[in-house]
Amino acid sequence: MTVLIIGLFVIAALASIPIAHALVLSSVGALLMLGRIPVDLAVQQMIAQVQSFPLIAIPFFMLTGALMVSGKLGQSLVNLLSMLIGRIHGGPAQVGVLSSTIFGGVSGSAVADASAIGSMLIPWLKKLGYPAPFAAGTLAAAATIDILIPPSIPMIVYALVSGASIGALFVAGILPGLLMCGGFMLVCYIQGRRRNFPRDTTPFEWGALGQQLLQAGPALLMPVLIIIFLRFGIATPTEVSVMSTLYALVVSGLVYRDLTLTKLKHAAVEAGISSGVVLLIIMASSIVGWIVTYEQLPAAFTRFATETLQSPWLIILAMNLIMLATGMFIDLPAAVLLLTPMFVPLASAVGMDTIQLGIMMIVNLSIGLYHPPIGTTLFITSTIAKVRIGDVVMELIPFYIVAIGLLLGFAYLPWLTIH
Repeated sequence: MTVLIIGLFVIAALASIPIAHALVLSSVGALLMLGRIPVDLAVQQMIAQVQSFPLIAIPFFMLTGALMVSGKLGQSLVNLLSMLIGRIHGGPAQVGVLSSTIFGGVSGSAVADASAIGSMLIPWLKKLGYPAPFAAGTLAAAATIDILIPPSIPMIVYALVSGASIGALFVAGILPGLLMCGGFMLVCYIQGRRRNFPRDTTPFEWGALGQQLLQAGPALLMPVLIIIFLRFGIATPTEVSVMSTLYALVVSGLVYRDLTLTKLKHAAVEAGISSGVVLLIIMASSIVGWIVTYEQLPAAFTRFATETLQSPWLIILAMNLIMLATGMFIDLPAAVLLLTPMFVPLASAVGMDTIQLGIMMIVNLSIGLYHPPIGTTLFITSTIAKVRIGDVVMELIPFYIVAIGLLLGFAYLPWLTIH
C-alpha cells in the first residue's frame, strides 16, 4: 500500500496539486483501491491528530510574529544592527543574517521571516550597491535560522510526532542556530571582502546608538524571556506562546504605538491562514503516517538499514541523504511528519537521542527551503529582488557548503545539541 501511496502522491505532485491535498488524495485513493482499511478510520485519524494541546502554541506564535515583525520594530532592529556592523566587510549583508536570527525569537516561521526581513533589507542592499542575486540569496538562507531559534513551528510539529519535549527541542536549537548565524555571517564577510562590496557609510553617533538600542530592546528581550521561561520550567511552551502574544500586543500598543485595528486584523488573518496551512498538512500527513505504522514499515526499515549498512555512521549518513532529497521536493512540515516515524526507531537503534535527531532533521530539511525546485524562501526573496532563480542559486553555493558542514557536525557531535 505504501508503494501505491507514493505513486499516487508523485502523480498528484506533478499535477501541481498542493502538498496537503496531494497527501490526502494519495492516501484515501490507496485505501479505496485496496479496500483493506475503512476510509472512515483515516478521517478519524486526521481529526485526532490535531486534537493536541501543544498545537495551540502554533497560532499564538504565528500571531506574535505577525504583530512584531511589521511596523517600527523591524526598522529599529535593522538600524541598530547597521550601526554596529554595517561598516565592516559584508556588514550590510550580515545585518540581514543577524536580523533573521533575532526575529527567530519572535515568529518561528522561515517563510514569515523571508517575507518581512526580505521586504525591508533587499531594497536597502540593492540601493547600497549589492548585487540583487546575492542579496536575495543571503536573505533566503538566513531566513531558515528562524526555525532553529526558539520558538520554532517545525520543532512543535516534530515533537507532536516523536513525543520529544518541545522545551528541550527549543533549548537544543539555540547553539545550532547561533552557529548557523556565525557561518552565514562569515560567508558575507568573505564575499564582501573578496568582491569589495560597499559598506554602510552613515556616520557613527553614540546618541543615535543608544536611542536605537532602546527602541529595539523589546525585540531583543523576547527571545531571552522565552528561553528563561522554558529552560527553568516556569511555563509550558503553550503558555509561553500565549504570553508572547500578550507581550507583543503590549509592546506594539504602548512602546511602539503602531498597533491599530487594521494592523491587528491583518495580523490575525495572516496568523490564521498560516496556522491553517500547517494544521492541514499535519492532518494530511497523519493518514500516511498511520498507514505506514499499520504496515509496520518503520520496524522493517530499521531492520533493513541496520542489517545492510551496519555501521552507525553510515546509517546516519544515509538518513541525511534521504532527508536532503526529501526536503528538495516536499515542504518542511510535511517532510517532518512523513520522515519522523521512519527515523525515530532507526536513530534509537544507532544510539542517537531523539532531540539530536530533531535538530538534525530540521537543519537538513531547512536547506530545501532555499534550494530548487521547491525552495519557498528562495522564491520569496527572488521575487522581492526581481532576479532569476538560477542567478540566486549560484550566489547560494557558499551558504550550502556552510550549512552542510554544520549539518554533519550536528549529526555526529551530540554535544552541539545540548538540552
